[in-house]
Amino acid sequence: MTNIASASRPLNRSTYFDSHRTDASRGIRIVHVGLGAFSRAHQAWYTDVVDEAGEWGISAFTGRNATAADELAPQDGLFTLIERSAVGDSATIVSSIVEAVDGARLDRFVELLAATPTALVTLTVTEAGYRLTPTGEPNRDDAAVNRDIDWLSSALGHVLPDSFEGGPVTTLGRLVLGLHARRLAGSGPLAIVPCDNMPDNGPFVKSGVLALARLVNAETATWIADNVSFVSTSVDRITPKTTPADRETAATLTGFADRAPVVTEPFRDWVLSGEFPAGRPAWEKAGARFVDEIEPFERRKLWLLNGAHSLLAYAGRLRGHETVAAAIGDPMCLNWVNEYWDAACAHLGDGLDLDAYRAALLDRFENARIEHRLAQIGMEGVTKLRVRAAPIILAERAAGRTGEAPIRAIGAWVALVMAGADLPDAAAEGIAAALASAGDVLTELVRLIDPQLADDASVLAGIRSVATESLPTPA
Repeated sequence: MTNIASASRPLNRSTYFDSHRTDASRGIRIVHVGLGAFSRAHQAWYTDVVDEAGEWGISAFTGRNATAADELAPQDGLFTLIERSAVGDSATIVSSIVEAVDGARLDRFVELLAATPTALVTLTVTEAGYRLTPTGEPNRDDAAVNRDIDWLSSALGHVLPDSFEGGPVTTLGRLVLGLHARRLAGSGPLAIVPCDNMPDNGPFVKSGVLALARLVNAETATWIADNVSFVSTSVDRITPKTTPADRETAATLTGFADRAPVVTEPFRDWVLSGEFPAGRPAWEKAGARFVDEIEPFERRKLWLLNGAHSLLAYAGRLRGHETVAAAIGDPMCLNWVNEYWDAACAHLGDGLDLDAYRAALLDRFENARIEHRLAQIGMEGVTKLRVRAAPIILAERAAGRTGEAPIRAIGAWVALVMAGADLPDAAAEGIAAALASAGDVLTELVRLIDPQLADDASVLAGIRSVATESLPTPA
């Protein structure tokens, strides 16, 4: 097979913009934390579409490792976005990321947050990446959180420290450091826009940032409360992991060799609620919606899309499936998803066009050309099930029903955990402790997700039934 990518032109601003006779300059006004495939298919795409004047360039910082920056930096932040429908692929080169930076580069991060032109900080670090308790407090059982608190407490004064060596490693620790620098520089207000799947993600992140700031510098905490807005969002665009074959596809479609293309579905949705005191891109021109009340949209997405994904990630995996498309093609899994949706929809309000939303989700799930792997979705089960399944179960129980459909998602997760399946999770220590418990292991696993569920004998019986039954494998 011919290596198409090696025969193509290298992708960078010189080769791309020279060939397109387009102005390559773009000023940095957005700092992003959590550079990954989703952020590029979502925020970077929306910004690229609407930023005709080149005002809203993004400086994107990696999260846990520097891989994405290593891939994108030689390309000057450019990447190919492949939209993969059921019938074919199309490609666009996205240029809104001006620089891709290793998240450990605290000097550059602080410099940008302290800069007056910076108006927005967007975040995609996964639910677990905030390292907060369910009530929005810094998790003091997390060694990295405590280490950051110690460093920030000693380093943050009336001037910035001379060196950031040994500085914060957590997202919120770095954010507090950057906001402290902005206060000292007198650079004015900005907005923080979390784009991870959490209920009330704006207020939730605000509570964590303020709680952390109060522990390390009271003046900075007060300044944040007075000058920083936290915007709530609901985001939706399925973005599977890129494969080597996708790099070949990108080269074929564009003629450029891209080390880090992104594959996504044609569907996209972004709902935002909050203030932008230093301005924002006109994302609505690309279809984003700005609303006064985001909770109905947020719950619809968390419970219907994300909830069904988690159900399939565990129950579908027990049925022997590896992708969403394969699982939804199994009549039993399809029936479980519809039952799950019925339970969730009973607690969603009017005006959300739920029938059409469900129909669209099925079309998206059935797109076998988007290889959304259940193993990827199944990571961080404790945090995800806490917001995707537990609230529906509690609402069903309050309504006098069993909650059988969402209980199945937790029961299947428990079955996989107890069988020793590979399920990476930030709550790994808690899971290990539950598995080693001298008491009832299943109860302790459920308690990690929601103590109220662990105290409900009927719910526990339902979870135990799912976890211990021999689920048939597809023919």
